[in-house]
Amino acid sequence: MKLAAIDIGSNAVRCQISNVFRYEQHTLFKRVEYIRYPMRLGEDVFASGVISKKKTEKFIKLLHALKLLIDVHEVQDYMICATSAMRSATNATEIIQEVHKKLGMDIQVIDGTTEADLINMVIRQQLDDKNYLHIDVGGGSTEFNIYVNRMKVASRSFEQGSIRHMQGDESQEMWSAMQDWVTDKAKLHHVTRAIGTGGNINKIYDMARKTGGKPIFKKQIEEVVDHISSLTMEERVKVLLLNADRADVIVPAAEIYLSAMKWAHIESMLVPQVGLKDGMLQALLERHQEGIHHHFKIDF
Repeated sequence: MKLAAIDIGSNAVRCQISNVFRYEQHTLFKRVEYIRYPMRLGEDVFASGVISKKKTEKFIKLLHALKLLIDVHEVQDYMICATSAMRSATNATEIIQEVHKKLGMDIQVIDGTTEADLINMVIRQQLDDKNYLHIDVGGGSTEFNIYVNRMKVASRSFEQGSIRHMQGDESQEMWSAMQDWVTDKAKLHHVTRAIGTGGNINKIYDMARKTGGKPIFKKQIEEVVDHISSLTMEERVKVLLLNADRADVIVPAAEIYLSAMKWAHIESMLVPQVGLKDGMLQALLERHQEGIHHHFKIDF
């Protein structure tokens, strides 16, 4: 069986198509296609409150291309979720209706809690018996979760992410609220390690040459970020070979991860390199197994 997830983020749109199969009582997802396109809906929304007509047209073209790809792969079921940028755009409903009319594709705009719950479906599989602070930094929002004995015991979403931080779209009240929440919950639940998700921490993990599920230390994150910060945008793209849409947000995103680790007095972080799209695939599989024929079913 093939399933697909389309994650419409504030910085990029991601589409993953995976084969799903059973082996020795385990369900395995084997990625057969992955596309990441730097749509940057948040760039418009966090500056003006709307998604521009030009970007809307490009967005619909991209979804049309992904629909054709899903068709070619003969995917049985798929899900489309949109996060912070679509939550904040005043013309989101209009765009979603246009997508449905032209392509027959349904976009779900999910809140921060649902986003965290979907990510939780794959994060909990990565944990041991330590107490964890999970930090997920997107383009428009950051989700914090506390895990004790592999169970989520506290969760909070803040409309503050890498693009908002880069654009200076924030307040001291927001940072104070984030700091207070992380400090209080980390102390209450005796958190000892972080677990980080999001494209930027994945890239930092790779740049630190970490592999095999080994934790990355706060000092190592700082060293990578200091190196990136010392380079111009052109050097980040041409020397470090970062995508242009990664080169400018990676440092603002890292500031959020590092701040949270500092507030929680944590020195190490696991980076399992999973995220919302993986949680969406897991949720889709569970619904499929329950025999629910819902509105995600493809109808070309």
